[in-house]
Amino acid sequence: MLAKTTRINFLFDFYHELLTPKQQKYMQMYYLEDLSLSEISELFSVSRQAVYDNIKRTEAMLESYEDKLLLYDKFRQRAEIIGKLEDCSESPVIKSLLQQLKELD
Repeated sequence: MLAKTTRINFLFDFYHELLTPKQQKYMQMYYLEDLSLSEISELFSVSRQAVYDNIKRTEAMLESYEDKLLLYDKFRQRAEIIGKLEDCSESPVIKSLLQQLKELD
């Protein structure tokens, strides 16, 4: 569950501007503020099921955006390469890794 939450948080960071204000608020409250479905439903005067459905649809939208745009995947790849660079000394390996970084963008 923690891995899913972390992934959704990253996807939300990358794609939140593509969501409606309501979707943004529900996701922020549920994933970032750790409110329960019941707490969110009370705040918005809607059913718990309505909040659940909205969050599940939004999660699917975020995954769909990632499937098409790959921003999170490229971010992870860059972070991995940068980590390797930090572990290396000045060498041809560094030049190769830098080239890989350039190709991602």
